[in-house]
Amino acid sequence: MEEYEYTVVLEYDDEVGEYAALVPALPGCTSQGKIKEEALANVLEAIRGHIEALRLLCREVPREQRVKVAV
Repeated sequence: MEEYEYTVVLEYDDEVGEYAALVPALPGCTSQGKIKEEALANVLEAIRGHIEALRLLCREVPREQRVKVAV
């Protein structure tokens, strides 16, 4: 089993009353939850499903590109 690391962006939506969890390196891979922990647990499942779908379609699984910046 291969391991991947992705940045997850959590944003609280006041109108809906939930957290949205977005994975920038995997376009279209999102989830949500009433609390942060729920949103993170849900997005982990979404990431797994997204990667499984990419593999079934014989597509490359994106790796996140990270850079260090000194300011």
